[in-house]
Amino acid sequence: MSLIVPDFTESVIVRSADAEVIGRTPTTIRLLADAGFTGGALSTQRVTLSGGADGAKPHHHANSAELFYLLDGTAQLLSGDQVITAERGDLVIVPPGLAHAFAAAPGHDADILIVITPGVERFEYFRHLERIAYGEQPAESLLEVQDLYDTYFRTSTVWDTARP
Repeated sequence: MSLIVPDFTESVIVRSADAEVIGRTPTTIRLLADAGFTGGALSTQRVTLSGGADGAKPHHHANSAELFYLLDGTAQLLSGDQVITAERGDLVIVPPGLAHAFAAAPGHDADILIVITPGVERFEYFRHLERIAYGEQPAESLLEVQDLYDTYFRTSTVWDTARP
């Protein structure tokens, strides 16, 4: 078992008003703390989805676990071969290597705090997603940066069936 020893000496404080916001309704992402701020301990963001909006397509992380905490609303989460419905106050932690995805449940909103540990520099990943959403880069450009962001895309019939 390896131990990640974070390398930072001051508390990380991110005021809501200071967080960079990516996207717009129905999907917004607040970039809270990247791995560089936490000495590699974690990276975290808050994702707000409205009206059943999709969050992330099926993928896995080879080296990091991902934690999803439902601040409010109802979400669907893929975890391996099962789709879990999570509600306010529920916590789901996906281990490295396991396929996962998330979205607001159909007809619902979801406000999700996401933590990846050990941390990966992910802010630029989300900026990249925004450029794709606005047509500034092709979607397939994500394939070129999978190793950089420890995000490897997968297919999931279970997820495709569960999502309208």
